[in-house]
Formats: sequence, structure tokens, C-alpha cells
Amino acid sequence: QVQLAESGGGLVQAGDSLNLSCAASGLPFGDYSMAWFRQAPGKEREFVASISWSDGTLSSRNYADSVKDRFTISRDNAKNTVYLQMNGLKLEDTAVYYCAVHRYKYRITNSHPDISDFGSWGQGTQVTVSS
Repeated sequence: QVQLAESGGGLVQAGDSLNLSCAASGLPFGDYSMAWFRQAPGKEREFVASISWSDGTLSSRNYADSVKDRFTISRDNAKNTVYLQMNGLKLEDTAVYYCAVHRYKYRITNSHPDISDFGSWGQGTQVTVSS
């Protein structure tokens, strides 16, 4: 059974940074592409960033336009963990952030993957950005 556990959220001021972590278990982590999504109150869940599966070589990354150049996704296969480094946080980044595992092994996500591409989700971690 796949389990994902996000951590690292919190209350920060605009312009601050946060580093989210997502620890995965129950799967051969390196074989799966991973992603971060977020959901703000009253809005649909939206794509934030994704990183392809890795055999030890460089993984491909994709970002939503709204976070490009501010957020960085990375993974550590030895720790079964995916990260989201968030810099220059803005009020509109306030949301619950979820990590997710692609449904299938060895799939490369496109530039804006759909929620339906991902089969397992964490419980989410709250990020609140204040002015």
C-alpha cells in the first residue's frame, strides 16, 4: 500500500521561503514520477510541479507558470522523498499542498499533468502566506 506523508507547511510572510517534504513508502520510489498539487479554499486542485522517475540520471521537471522561477522540485531516491522548495512566497500561494504518485511506472509527465494521472495522494500540508 502506497503511503505519502507531507510536512514542512506553515504560516509565513510574503517573500519568505518554505521547503515541503513528502516521504513515500510502499512502492519502488525511483520508478515513479512525482508531483505537487495545491488547493486553495473554494478552488479546484491545481498542478504545481512534477519530477520524472529517475534511474540515477537527471530527472525532468515541469512547473506551473505561476510558480516557475520561484519553486524547485527535487527528489532523493535514497530517502524515498520528494521536496518542494518555495521561495518568494506570495499571498496567492496560500493553499493545502499535496504530493502525488503517478499511476504508472516509468511515465514522464507532460508540462501540465492532470490530476487523473496520479493514483496516490498524501493528506496535504497547509501553507499560509500573510502580508
